[in-house]
Amino acid sequence: MSSYTRAQVAALVDHTLLKPEATEADVAALLKEAAELDVFAVCVSPTMVAAAAALDETRRTIASVVGFPSGKHVSAIKAQEARLAVHAGATEIDMVIDVGAALAGALHVVRADVDAVRQAAPQAILKVIVESAALLQCGGEPILVDVCRTAEEAGADFVKTSTGFHPSGGASVRAVEVMAGAVGGRLGVKASGGIRSAADAAAMLDAGATRLGLSGTRAVLDGF
Repeated sequence: MSSYTRAQVAALVDHTLLKPEATEADVAALLKEAAELDVFAVCVSPTMVAAAAALDETRRTIASVVGFPSGKHVSAIKAQEARLAVHAGATEIDMVIDVGAALAGALHVVRADVDAVRQAAPQAILKVIVESAALLQCGGEPILVDVCRTAEEAGADFVKTSTGFHPSGGASVRAVEVMAGAVGGRLGVKASGGIRSAADAAAMLDAGATRLGLSGTRAVLDGF
């Protein structure tokens, strides 16, 4: 039996809609469900931020993604994408690092990438998506630790496990444990990707997650 209540978990959820086929009607439905479930935030694609801001009657936190989902965007493009998202109404930015640069040991590239977005949106909460499954699979725990600490040095507010679109997989308990250990409570840890049940969510929170990215939010919360 989980020690978490439904309300406690809902308060940590980014209710997420990042499907390429999403429409404004889907965003309206997302916001309606977010209000019903009383989640912390909604997370939408950059082109949907303005619609979310216009349709949001509850003034819920709006997050958007940058360099999504590959991370293989020029830093200046990521920075401008963040700037535009904030201008449209987002107050949180979830950016994807260049995973290949990280695996090649080019942490200065990762640092510069995060810093560019941080400088472009200094007022936003910045979550850095590290694709933890890919890092663990290809580089092991040391590189995951190094990337998290690099994100911290560059001004991140959170480190985040996954986009949910990478073939290597989404969040895992071990990844969250490693990431939480790396940032030592100085940053938040967002677990995202493949969390589909209350048991999954509770396991991530137990491992050190302080925010959850969910698309099937109602089904997860119904388990608490």
